[in-house]
Amino acid sequence: MARLYQTRLHTGESLAAAVAVTLPKGQAHYLRSVLRLSPGDRLALFNGRDGEWLAEISDLGKASALVTPLEQLRPQAVEPDLWLVFAPLKHARIDYLAEKATELGVSALCPVFTQRTIVSRVNEERLLANAVEAAEQSERLSVPEVMPARKLEAVLADWPAGRRLLVCDETGGGRPISEALADNVSGGNAVLIGPEGGFTETELDGLRKLPFVTAISLGPRVLRADTAALAALACFQAIAGDWRQGRPDFRG
Repeated sequence: MARLYQTRLHTGESLAAAVAVTLPKGQAHYLRSVLRLSPGDRLALFNGRDGEWLAEISDLGKASALVTPLEQLRPQAVEPDLWLVFAPLKHARIDYLAEKATELGVSALCPVFTQRTIVSRVNEERLLANAVEAAEQSERLSVPEVMPARKLEAVLADWPAGRRLLVCDETGGGRPISEALADNVSGGNAVLIGPEGGFTETELDGLRKLPFVTAISLGPRVLRADTAALAALACFQAIAGDWRQGRPDFRG
């Protein structure tokens, strides 16, 4: 079946047949001035709750756009409950990490400040914008939550019961990741990546004592923080996540 649209946009509005949705100025500008679309053209909308919908542009102005959902293309699907907990990186590298982690299916981005974290501030709006764009491009049905940046100690103190934390241990003291992921865990999962300088010995000792922590190894080479994050996420999806299912042929 031929693809019915070329553009996907995320919206916070509810989606239902024949119920018009208003898109804000930024998306209207993108449709009108970048893509050169006009009323009558079609696109796909998703909001993380109601699946993906084929929609038609009803009105396209400078300040907003009105689009009308026509039919549901895909129902909302269950996605892996996988958090990425990471020490913030500098400039373009944190943008890259947010984009690629979204493509790899994380459900939440959780920046944390460790003892050796160099970055002192996180632009959470920018992180979310990168995540939204990556979700639109990768055809996933949701956008990961961007949690407020906090100190690692505060995040660990509030850790939800039943969620396993896989700590990437750059010292080599952890279990091989394939072995750790072979364990059957019923609750959610999270991957923790430290800063460029690594965790301090005090931090690693404290982490290893927590009952919900599993220290893992990513092999014999020392990886940059963003490389380690993406490697760990890819391993998770291949061994315990939705890569085992393959890609459904939802286009017909």
